[in-house]
Amino acid sequence: MYVRGLELVDFRSYERVVVELGPGPCVLVGPNGVGKTNLVEALAYVATLESHRVATDAPLVRFGAGRAVVRCAVVHDERELLIELSIEPGRANKARLGRAPVARTRDILGALRLVLFAPEDLSLIRGDPSERRRYLDELLVARQPRFAGVRSDYDRVLKQRNALLRSSYLARKTGGSRGGDLSTLDVWDTHLARHGAQLVRARLDLVDALAPHVAKAYAAVSASRSDARIAYSASYPLGDDLEAALLAALSESRPSEIDRGVTLVGPHRDELTLTLGELPAKGYASHGESWSYALALRLAAYDLLRDDGVEPVLVLDDVFAELDTGRRDRLAGLVGGASQLIVTCAVEDDVPSALRGMRFEVGGGEVRRV
Repeated sequence: MYVRGLELVDFRSYERVVVELGPGPCVLVGPNGVGKTNLVEALAYVATLESHRVATDAPLVRFGAGRAVVRCAVVHDERELLIELSIEPGRANKARLGRAPVARTRDILGALRLVLFAPEDLSLIRGDPSERRRYLDELLVARQPRFAGVRSDYDRVLKQRNALLRSSYLARKTGGSRGGDLSTLDVWDTHLARHGAQLVRARLDLVDALAPHVAKAYAAVSASRSDARIAYSASYPLGDDLEAALLAALSESRPSEIDRGVTLVGPHRDELTLTLGELPAKGYASHGESWSYALALRLAAYDLLRDDGVEPVLVLDDVFAELDTGRRDRLAGLVGGASQLIVTCAVEDDVPSALRGMRFEVGGGEVRRV
């Protein structure tokens, strides 16, 4: 799989830009702040329907414009597919596949498989558990797009359940000890347990499949004997019947949830634990080890997707400037055979010579092949 062409209209800093890409290495060169990351962010948005830089869509639309459009031509098995996204903050986004509109934007998921590594990925090691949950869920959806619906259903039920708990909490604070009406809480518990069990089972299976790839990638990137391991840590005791286990946990935690006005157990509270040897990576890994671990997580995702039968596009956004010479060369050896590798850099000499294929200069709102 590779991206043959990318067109942006009113996306971030670009009024309009068209880039013709090809298989193999593609290097985007330009000073910091000229829009290199905007290009790969647009590609990642097509692949995941999320930005790795911001939580909402509004910053993706150029100032003064009402919407942004991303068009992406993807080649897979010698067949080309045009994907179009219209990003419209405050309204429902729209999408097309092969010029035909789709009922839901998430119907385009899977049309472009892409793995992006960016400086923000240090948060996978040093950040909150939500960053690692997002990593798992994005990979889960990339492998099986139907889980976008499972995530959406779980988030919807969680929002409703939290609203009920919150209204009860506020009523108790302002109107007495009895609080608001919680008669429907059992119904929401049932829905939450059903959708949550599906999500947890999928995450557990994913972590089992991913773990050996993470260990292998970390050893390759770092040239270290440190044992990089990942494990799924649930916010409640798991059992053979995941739905029953979550229902039991919700029942047990209900007094505390009513007292605090929020759902305290479920996959939204779970954690992906990362260890190096016997120590947790967070708080103990050095800067270099943290970079290696973050790279290992993305390379493991790439390898897992490739094992599924579709080699994804691999994007390295401003990565090589942060790596020492040894890590640069080892990373180049690992990714040099990718069907398409898109690299951004401020200084071309930072990119190992083995990865210098098609070259593009980025600046002044334009992208020019040289």
